[in-house]
Amino acid sequence: MALSGIQIYKKLPQTNCKDCGFPTCLAFAMKLAAKQVELSLCPHVSEESAAELSEAAAPPVRPITLSSNGYEFKAGNEVVLFRHEKKFFSPAGLFLRVYDSETADVIKEKVKAVADYKVDYVGIELSWDGIAIQEDGGDYAAAVTAVREVTHLPLILIAGPEKLEKVIPELDDGKLLIAFADGDNWQQMAKLAKEHGTALAVQADTIDEMVALTEKINKEGVTDIVLSPSQRSLHGMLTANTTARRMALKQTFRSLGYPVLNFPGDAANPEMETILAAQAIGKYGSFIVLDHFQPETAYPLLVLRQNIYTDPQKPIQVQPGLYEINNPGPSDPVLTTTNFSITYFSVANEIESAGLPAWLLVCDAEGMSVLTAWAAGKFDSERIAKDVKRFEVGDKVNEKKLILPGHVAVLSGETEEELPGWDIRVGPREAVDIPAFLKQALA
Repeated sequence: MALSGIQIYKKLPQTNCKDCGFPTCLAFAMKLAAKQVELSLCPHVSEESAAELSEAAAPPVRPITLSSNGYEFKAGNEVVLFRHEKKFFSPAGLFLRVYDSETADVIKEKVKAVADYKVDYVGIELSWDGIAIQEDGGDYAAAVTAVREVTHLPLILIAGPEKLEKVIPELDDGKLLIAFADGDNWQQMAKLAKEHGTALAVQADTIDEMVALTEKINKEGVTDIVLSPSQRSLHGMLTANTTARRMALKQTFRSLGYPVLNFPGDAANPEMETILAAQAIGKYGSFIVLDHFQPETAYPLLVLRQNIYTDPQKPIQVQPGLYEINNPGPSDPVLTTTNFSITYFSVANEIESAGLPAWLLVCDAEGMSVLTAWAAGKFDSERIAKDVKRFEVGDKVNEKKLILPGHVAVLSGETEEELPGWDIRVGPREAVDIPAFLKQALA
């Protein structure tokens, strides 16, 4: 049962020492009750009170980390249903599933495609997170060996307890997730998970059955539990995921306070698989297992995940500064924009792909896009002039031509006043038109 802020306050030292970073113990207690801080911030709480407050301090969705030889994947630790309330902390993991009925060469080829896949998105490197190995009537140990010969990405092992018992001791390289514990085998699976320190996925058809299983397994000493609803349809998966997450967050129902494992890979075709994966990313899936890996679908799923799991209050930013594109010289033009990552990469990519040399002055606009920053007073003539001087742009060019984004043409006059001796030009509104502008207007 979650404690209220007042109940937590009564168990704190009540000295208002401010060591936790808050002005009063009551303020800290309210934040702790809202799951917005950790109890460890209070250095003076007694051991007895700390034990009593552990329920309030623990996140409503238990954090679980899979690891393997330097690779890590973190799930859980969520505190809100909707990202605008705060933010989501643990991006959904994408796992490719291989089967032990496939040949070692086929498995290696599939796994290598995932292991080698790295893609840049606005300066952020994106990749898939791990491999799931499914029992399917073949040599399970050989399938696990084939995977490990290619990569040490985190693993989900999906097999009966007899086969898992043979392969887990051979994988002494981190924390695994094993699946599934159900109404028939939960005692064997719980014993395996406890003995080898793995996380354990629990599968059930209904929420009531899921609760009964997690409670029994928890009593056996297994705390790293993952929920795996048996539903595979869009409606069924959405209902199961949302019900579990809502109960965990809104009711602090610990028996459902675990990450969720979904299987879009069980879809009838690759198209529906991608749709199910997209839904799982957006609606509370933590481990998402797919049977197909294709760059044309892998990339949009990664971008969707990145967009959902960024902090809505902190836009993706690049470092302010003067950037060189295509080895510019002293006579090449200087363009300016804000440090919103998508804006920067849109402009930079257009110039670079056109093969045109140019300087790009990225101004500190607190990560906002051009129009947003201008409207908020974060991108004006004073800030532009300040960054021109701060990054010593004038020392790098002979012809002092500064090109403003077309959306802030209104700043041209004021910028001329702030930068005497500079020729202030107004560029196009859209990044796609920049190459033509540089070729024609500045020829």
